[in-house]
Amino acid sequence: MKIIYDADKDILQITFIEVTVEETAQIAPGLILDYDIDGNTIGLEIAKASTKVDSPYAISYLVGAANVDKPRPKEKE
Repeated sequence: MKIIYDADKDILQITFIEVTVEETAQIAPGLILDYDIDGNTIGLEIAKASTKVDSPYAISYLVGAANVDKPRPKEKE
């Protein structure tokens, strides 16, 4: 996984796997997902990152239990 913060453009990019990006989709204002040729999500981009994350310059990496108590998205029928 690779994380890049471009301070000049205020964009935070998180790449899960290093393969060619075949398609992108904006799923919410300022939130873009990257997909590989098979349609798998391989990364995301956050525009205006300094207004949406605590600090784009700091990373906290934790290993532990996932937060499964948060609301889950509704599944499409």
